[in-house]
Parts: sequence; C-alpha cells; structure tokens
Amino acid sequence: MKIAIIGGGAAGCFCAIGAKRRLPEADVTLYEAGPKLLAKVALTGGGRCNLTNSFRDVERLGEVYPRGEQLMRRALRVLSPEATQQWWEAEGVRLTTQEDQCVFPVSQDAMQIVRTLERDLRVAGVRVCLRAPVERIEALADGHFRVREENYDCVVVTVGGCSREKLERLLPEGVAVTPCVPSLFTLKIPDEGLRALMGTVVEQAGLSLAGTKFRAAGTLLLTDWGVSGPATLRLSSYAARHLAENGYAGTLLVNWLDAPEAEAREWIAATAAENPRKQAAGTPPAGITARLWRHILRRAGLRDDLRWAELGAKGAARLAATLSADAYAVAGRARFKEEFVTCGGVDLAGVNINTLESRQYPGLFFAGEALDVDAVTGGFNLQAAWSTAAVVAASLRPASADPGRGK
Repeated sequence: MKIAIIGGGAAGCFCAIGAKRRLPEADVTLYEAGPKLLAKVALTGGGRCNLTNSFRDVERLGEVYPRGEQLMRRALRVLSPEATQQWWEAEGVRLTTQEDQCVFPVSQDAMQIVRTLERDLRVAGVRVCLRAPVERIEALADGHFRVREENYDCVVVTVGGCSREKLERLLPEGVAVTPCVPSLFTLKIPDEGLRALMGTVVEQAGLSLAGTKFRAAGTLLLTDWGVSGPATLRLSSYAARHLAENGYAGTLLVNWLDAPEAEAREWIAATAAENPRKQAAGTPPAGITARLWRHILRRAGLRDDLRWAELGAKGAARLAATLSADAYAVAGRARFKEEFVTCGGVDLAGVNINTLESRQYPGLFFAGEALDVDAVTGGFNLQAAWSTAAVVAASLRPASADPGRGK
C-alpha cells in the first residue's frame, strides 16, 4: 500500500508517523514544498510551542472552534487533549500546564517538538521529500492517485495557509473549497490617544464589532498600532469572514469593564457618592490604569480635574456609555507575530466526518489546516492538527478494501 502525505506541518508529520506505526508494511511518503519540516511549529507559542490546551475552561466547543465544531467533537473522541498529552509524554517530552490551561513542553522549546517528530519519522521509516512541491493530485480511473509522477493508493492533504485558488488547483476536479482568509490577527486602530497607551494591559475587557453579533472577552493589550492580546485574537477568529468581506474596516466597541452598562452606572454612582470631593481622574475602576482612566474620561468629554460631585446626570451617562461601548474605527489588520492561521479550506460538506475522507474521491483524505476548521489562540489549532491527523491515520486503507468508502 502506498500513501502520499502532502504538507510537512504538524498534521502531516503526525499523520505520517501514525500511519506508518499502524501500517508498518505501507510505503508512506511525506512531501514538503519548503526546505524543512514543521517551520510553523518551530515558531508557535513564541518559540515555546503551545502543544494543546487542557480544555478545562471550555464550556462549549464552538467557543474555541468557530468553524468545524461538529467535526472536532468527533475528532477529539479519537485523540483527546488528555490522550495527546500522554502521547507526547510517551515520546519523552515532559509537559506543563499553565494557569490559562495552555500546555507547553517543560523545556519551553518548540524545537524539542520538531526534533521529536523528525526522529519519529526516521524511526518509523517514512520517506521525507523536502523542496518537493505538489502542484496537482490527479485522480486516476482505477481509483489510484498520481502525485509527482508516482501512483498512490491513498493521498492525505494537510497543507494550510494557502489561497482557495491554490488549493483548488492542487485537488482533483470538483472538490469544493471555501474561501481562505486570515483568522488570527490584531486590529489597526488609527486613534492617537489609544496608541499613546502602548503597552497598557487590561486583564478583562469585552470587544465587539458594531452592527454584528461578534463578541469576545479576555485580556486586551494596547499597542502602537491598535489592539492585540487574547480578546482581540478571539474576536478576529470569530469574525474572520465578516472582516475579510468588509476590507478589515468597521467599528470596534471596547467594554473596558467587560460588564453591562447598568453595572458601570452603579459603579459610577457609588464612587461619586463615596468620593464627592475627589477628582474623578484619581479614582479609576479596578483593573484600569491611571493613564487609561484619564483617556476614558477624555473620551467621555470630561475634564481631568473634574470632581465627582460635579459629574451630573449627563456626565455620568456619557461615562457609563464610554466604559461599556467605547467606539474606535478599525483600519486594517496586522499579523499575530509570526503565526498564521486561516479560516477556510476543504468544504466539510464533502468530507466523511468520521474518517475525513473525500465523499467524491475514496482514498483522498484531509487533515489539519486543509480542512475548513480553525480555532482561537491557546493551543486549540495544534490540537485540531493532532486529532484530525489521528483520525486519518486510523482510517487509511486501500480503496479496494471497502467499495463503500467515502459515502
């Protein structure tokens, strides 16, 4: 049995190892267009490699997988976060779970993950072809596939981060692909007052896009170009398609307290009653720095030297509105460090959700970023790579072994 795996990233390498261990007699070839394997894995997590997440704080899978929730629910049954951690520990990689439930190698070195997978590929006997781009997968009449002048029984596509057009050129005719757009990025905000607060961190803020239902909450980081941090990245993931369709323009609403406006009004009333002679600028809410608080007061049209007793009903209303929905124009996006995750890929309607095999072409499988599955930041995207790769590795067999495959 001959198996070709296209894409030497996390999903491709993990699938190749799993396939060869399960089918030791199979001829498994891994094709990578670049000069080395796992280039993105080496950079993920700031070079520390956020392997997975404990999922302890995940109440609903759709919160972390805005696209592909149902598929991931099944994939996680094949390889759960717990089983993933056990796999890596068995390979000699000691792991640690942070307070935010992100799981990293104790070494804090992404290259340990890269070296471990490279070693496993060698030991398993996977043939690795570097600088070997695959331009086209040809589906043959006898059920086999042609890749770079060789015929294969099965092909696994794990490429990611490419355009819809490139993916359509690669795949056999008729495989549906949804548009591929960035899904993890920071937002450019051309507001000089906000940019002057570069480096300010708000531990818990709420973000939303005006006129939409897209909402996210978490830590917010103010930068010299706009906003970043987990809250921003989560919002960008949820609203990936909407933002792309609107040219990455819109209105960002910042809820500085991540609380309803009624609660902001209550805080203002209580603080004013307790501190009538104090300047409002000297009494910021918990979690808001003095510099940011002065910025918020100015955004509400209030003087820095205003005393609480002078606030009045109209001033209180403006301040409450600013605390709960401070509006900023969005003028583009920026990439999140060196990581790049895309929303889009092979349309899940054309994939057997239990095996990740093409319904149209039995023997053609998909894993990782090739699928229209992506996640928020926090180790969830790599977990999707491991789990979908595990599903495919467990499902590989010649098309002739089961005429009903792909249905």
